[in-house]
Amino acid sequence: MCGTPRSGPPRPQGPQARCALGRRCTVSEKCRCPRPGWTMTPPRNVVKIAIQMRDAIPQLIQLDQVPPLLCPTSSPLFLLRSCQDLEAEQLLGGLQSDSREGRLEALRHFVPLASDMTFAREVISRNGLQRLGTIIEDGDDLGEVLALSLRAFLELMEHGVVSWETLSIPFVRKVVCYVNMNLMDASVPPLALGLLESVTLSSPALGQLVKSEVPLDRLLVHLQVMNQQLQTKAMALLTALLQGASPVERKHMLDYLWQRNLRQFIYKNIIHSAAPMGDEMAHHLYVLQALTLGLLEPRMRTPLDPYSQEQREQLQVLRQAAFEVEGESSGTGLSADRRRSLCAREFRKLGFSNSNPAQDLERVPPGLLALDNMLYFSRNAPSAYSRFVLENSSREDKHECPFARGSIQLTVLLCELLHVGEPCSETAQDFSPMFFGQDQSFHELFCVGIQLLNKTWKEMRATQEDFDKVMQVVREQLARTLALKPTSLELFRTKVNALTYGEVLRLRQTERLHQEGTLAPPILELREKLKPELMGLIRQQRLLRLCEGTLFRKISSRRRQDKLWFCCLSPNHKLLQYGDMEEGASPPTLESLPEQLPVADMRALLTGKDCPHVREKGSGKQNKDLYELAFSISYDRGEEEAYLNFIAPSKREFYLWTDGLSALLGSPMSSEQTRLDLEQLLTMETKLRLLELENVPIPEQPPPVPPPPTNFNFCYDCSIAEP
Repeated sequence: MCGTPRSGPPRPQGPQARCALGRRCTVSEKCRCPRPGWTMTPPRNVVKIAIQMRDAIPQLIQLDQVPPLLCPTSSPLFLLRSCQDLEAEQLLGGLQSDSREGRLEALRHFVPLASDMTFAREVISRNGLQRLGTIIEDGDDLGEVLALSLRAFLELMEHGVVSWETLSIPFVRKVVCYVNMNLMDASVPPLALGLLESVTLSSPALGQLVKSEVPLDRLLVHLQVMNQQLQTKAMALLTALLQGASPVERKHMLDYLWQRNLRQFIYKNIIHSAAPMGDEMAHHLYVLQALTLGLLEPRMRTPLDPYSQEQREQLQVLRQAAFEVEGESSGTGLSADRRRSLCAREFRKLGFSNSNPAQDLERVPPGLLALDNMLYFSRNAPSAYSRFVLENSSREDKHECPFARGSIQLTVLLCELLHVGEPCSETAQDFSPMFFGQDQSFHELFCVGIQLLNKTWKEMRATQEDFDKVMQVVREQLARTLALKPTSLELFRTKVNALTYGEVLRLRQTERLHQEGTLAPPILELREKLKPELMGLIRQQRLLRLCEGTLFRKISSRRRQDKLWFCCLSPNHKLLQYGDMEEGASPPTLESLPEQLPVADMRALLTGKDCPHVREKGSGKQNKDLYELAFSISYDRGEEEAYLNFIAPSKREFYLWTDGLSALLGSPMSSEQTRLDLEQLLTMETKLRLLELENVPIPEQPPPVPPPPTNFNFCYDCSIAEP
């Protein structure tokens, strides 16, 4: 009721007097109209509740309990829903219906609710998983009922309330049957494949069962169907089986897959497909590439054994391929000592640092992998190999490019660039299309690289003392070209050969000009004066980026997920609005996003391992990239502290969002991207302001002021008129 007025209009008088707002308020009812100057307390019949209006965003409103809920016309004012426990009880009852239509109707309502954690807990506590499992195991209906049951089962299991290891062997075998049989309903195989992938990744024992029951040929059949969803799920199960296999089993599986032309099919029908590739398929191709290159790790970690007859013979084959004519003609009739001396000299010409080449190959990495590369080059490109060795043998000693030493270092470099032997990332999508366009891609890449080394060596006119400098240039040439993701080895060869030493120097100089600035005190002072204005521009850009919004991917602690959600900042910078969306859908409008987080409720920004959704994942190398992309917002939800968790799609998006959120919280924007943007803006603005001083040297210190003259007789008195 109204309290004592501080100032404002008088209270209404009389039984039907009008108040200050023009409404009729009786004296007995007391005027509760909001008026300037009056302090008010809400009446007892008005309560605050959260409601969802029809086709509108949920909101908190004040509800007067006196009027009826139904409008005088027709439609209800509120959309009232059953609570989760009643909904779960009713739908689970529908799953036990005797009629197919009853079960189908219950499943259609069940699937959209299964992603809700509260609903999932209610269903699981009422043995809902067992009821769904019974429908799946019975297999009475291989159409929509089975598809919806599998989808609902997957949604419930994704919450992590129940472990995948608790699934029974008969249940897993039944799902395997759905993968192995030809079904009329095309939506069932992708769901069955997705379920088996989760089982394989989460349970080693059940994974072995899946490996023994699902033939590789069956997965190849699914991959050849021109259905992106089915191809993605088949590739997901394939990579999961490869990850769960032992190194020996993995090698046999990959050898069989390559024999069945899987590489060619991926290259022609997936990489070069007319439809754009999804993120999940890109990740699985990255995993397949990493696992295939991982087969090289044992050779990379194994040093040459000087007592191995096979390895000694391989070294002799390498020597004879380069010096066959010279060696055979001059070695005939020589004593054993003379022949050993000749071999040692020829190994030196090959570029080994020691007369005994075994000592060079004892280093790991690259170990025996370097010897494999050299043998592959000599056998598959004999003309280029002989030309490399003989050309450098004819040069002066200090100008010859050492083939063996360069091969060893180049092998190490390729292993680092291609991450050979490193664990697979959970989210990376950085595969090389060229890898699937060529057999023996690692060795072929070496063949291109070793010829590039010789070419760059000549361009730099290098000597033995410049070996490390040349290798740095070659590393930069290879890294820059690989970053372009050429689709074939020939395209890679063309691009990397076009990146000459002179071009590398030009690129370095350009980058240096973009990054470096003069250190003269006047310029530093100017830069400091420009910083506040430019930081304001960066802040404005970050907030505009948040207003545009970003599509994020939900990632569980177990594996990558298909689910996407969109988040953006409202134009008035007061709300974060977000909600789930389907892959490939157009960006949603602000009105269609159901969830809101007021900026005023935000407490702090957390990044990396401090985020609650990655805190429990451990510190393995495979999670490093996940930590680098994770950030969370802590906010007040009533009296509790809640979190809104993010996994950025890229490092750039991570920087943009953490900067924008920091700006909203009033914290400094301290990301690496802010530093680079500020440096770029400072450099550009400084150059613009100094255009008139181009080619004018700016001194480190201002010039000294000269001392005053001994007298001022040279001054002219203008007041004295000339005669």
